[in-house]
Amino acid sequence: MNQRWLLPEQLEDLLPREAWALESARRALLDLFYSRGYELVAPPALEYMESLLTGSGQDADLITFKVVDQLSGRLLGLRADITPQVARIDAHRLDRSGVSRLSYAGNVYHALVAGAGASREPYQVGAELFGHPGIAADFEVQSLLLQALAELGVGDFVFDLGHVGIFRGLTQGLPAALVDDLLVAMRGKNIPRIDELTAGLSGELRAALRALPLLCGELDVLTQARAVLPALPEVHAALDQLAQAASRLAPHTRLEIDLAELRGYTYHSGMVFAVYAPGFPGAVARGGRYDAIGLAFGRARPATGFSIDLRDLLSVMPAPASVTCAWLPLDVTHQFAEDALAVQLAALRAQGMVVVVQLDAADQSPDPRCTLQLVAQHGALVAQALTL
Repeated sequence: MNQRWLLPEQLEDLLPREAWALESARRALLDLFYSRGYELVAPPALEYMESLLTGSGQDADLITFKVVDQLSGRLLGLRADITPQVARIDAHRLDRSGVSRLSYAGNVYHALVAGAGASREPYQVGAELFGHPGIAADFEVQSLLLQALAELGVGDFVFDLGHVGIFRGLTQGLPAALVDDLLVAMRGKNIPRIDELTAGLSGELRAALRALPLLCGELDVLTQARAVLPALPEVHAALDQLAQAASRLAPHTRLEIDLAELRGYTYHSGMVFAVYAPGFPGAVARGGRYDAIGLAFGRARPATGFSIDLRDLLSVMPAPASVTCAWLPLDVTHQFAEDALAVQLAALRAQGMVVVVQLDAADQSPDPRCTLQLVAQHGALVAQALTL
């Protein structure tokens, strides 16, 4: 049996309606970002592995497709995330001082995925703000994400807010291997494992680490955290930032606080956030602050941003606007001079009409989208109901 038409597992075609919905959403988001000062960049899909993995750690290494470059003999990777590429562009290619706002859109590729329904070829659109260490930059990025979700028609969602500085402050000075094990336990909210790992620590620190996965929920979590966590400068600075962000976000979205939200811990350096919506097993958008990543590219730059997987959101995007499609029979084209016909077709298409021209006598079937046909009347093309 010939099965050459089959695709690899968890890769799929987008057919015309879905492809146009995704393209319409991409355009809308890039227009939104551009109107807010975010310039578009387009890094290549393939890069040297050491560049792609900068700041992202072992997790990115595991999900990256790898190939050998036949020109250099070096190992290349298909990008699994565009954000490190944009950080490289800001740090090395643009080399600007002050604030830089960049946006991007493109496919990323995952050799492995977490869930059975996930695609190995997400379509990532995002915005990144470089060069400003203050909380105002975080506010701008978070606000832009809310506008982007509204543009996409994602209305019923939870904005999950956290800060890696709390865990970092609590574990400062602990052995690296212990911190790594605690990270795994925190991500799984595995309290028995946390108890086991912290058995040799001081009572105050052990209690704080045990409490961290339970500090999730509504805004009063921040008040609880101040009561149960040690008064370490890093911890309380992080809680202060979360309180400021929460006060700005709460009027505009359903907000939750999760102080054990540590995905991308090796990558992020401050406030982090994720958006969850009904019907989607994972986050539909993620972002946060990542100040250290540019250092590996030769210039440390404060940075914060977010990305959205548009392919994931196809099911909730508004349907593309219906188009008026007209069929132009070949015998009608013969009633016009070539230049005059081109002028009239250009005018109709400029008004938003899709015009499909019959190729030859063998082309007898109008495009199935066509509901109109063009006829010649008094030297002009006029649309009428299509009759077959």
